[in-house]
Formats: sequence, C-alpha cells, structure tokens
Amino acid sequence: METSRTDGDTGEAHGLGSLQARPFRSPAHEAVVELFRTTDRVRRALSAVVEEHGLTLQQFNVLRILRGAGPGGLPTLEVAERMVERTPGVTRMLDRLEREELIRRDRCPRDRRRVLASITEKGLEQLDQVDGPMADREEDLFGSASSSEVVTLLDAFRRLRLAASSSPSASPSGSASEDPRKSLSEGGPPLPGGARP
Repeated sequence: METSRTDGDTGEAHGLGSLQARPFRSPAHEAVVELFRTTDRVRRALSAVVEEHGLTLQQFNVLRILRGAGPGGLPTLEVAERMVERTPGVTRMLDRLEREELIRRDRCPRDRRRVLASITEKGLEQLDQVDGPMADREEDLFGSASSSEVVTLLDAFRRLRLAASSSPSASPSGSASEDPRKSLSEGGPPLPGGARP
C-alpha cells in the first residue's frame, strides 16, 4: 500500500488544517473518499450558478423534471421519486415554488385524490435564464476530459450505482437512481445542476 497516499477523511475533509499521514486501507476506500470530496466541490460549483437566479439545485432539479413532463404535469409523489437527491422536504419545496408562481398544483381530473404539479410560464422563463450558464459551467468542469473519458466515467458511475442499489443495506426506495438514462433525461432529473449525458 502506498503510505504517501493519505486518508483525506481524517484531515482536509474534516477541516483539520492538514492531512494526517494515515494511508488509505484500499483503493476502494480512497475512491469513496474522493467521490464524496468531488461531489461536494461539484455541488458547490453548480449551486453558485443557480443561486444567482434565486434557486437551489434541488429546486432547479424539480423545475427541469416538470418541464420534461410537459403541460400535463406529474403527481407530486412521482416528482419526489425522480429527484437526483432524495429529500424529506419535497412538499415544502413545492409550496415555495408555488408561492413564487414557478409551478402550480391541481387535483387530477380523473382521480381527485391525486395532486398534479406542473411548471408555469414563469417557471419556464426562469429555467431559460439558467440553462445557458449551467451548460457553460458543466462544460468547464469537464473541459480537461476527452469525450471517451467522460463516457468511461459515466459507465463507472452506472456500475457504482448498481452495486450500491444491490447491497443488503440499500434503501428499497432508491429505484429512481438505478437507471441512469431515465435519471439524466429531460423527463427525469439531471445530474446535480442539470447535467445531461
């Protein structure tokens, strides 16, 4: 094992100022630490883009899901299932988006027990303003990678998600993230910030 490669979760990741000279116990351990660290950096970079337009990444995700669903909208429970990151506060998030007139909610005409959420014209305009800057930032993040490297990375993500979903401790409600093509389509959630394959 390379003793020069240190366990980042005991140093920089916990804000301790400097990395401790403790080796990773395995390449898998190092990969998990780097995955968490990279996810945090990417999330912050993309959050900065949407925050300039008064949105969070999760709100941006919801608006994209509803744009992809079309004028018919989606049941609110399905919106929650399609999100990239599961959150217990989806109802509160929809409440806020509705107050800001970015979405609307109506009773399903065929089943009054169901509530359908759909994006408004104001919501579409908001997305139009964010789409360009977000696409530019996504390209910046992968600017040093070739197309084949990005494809390899996507395949690695897919296999990692499948492995996580099939583990004994995996949540049975995690089905929305198991199909990357569904998750990355306009009808489903993008990567954090809206990235598409």
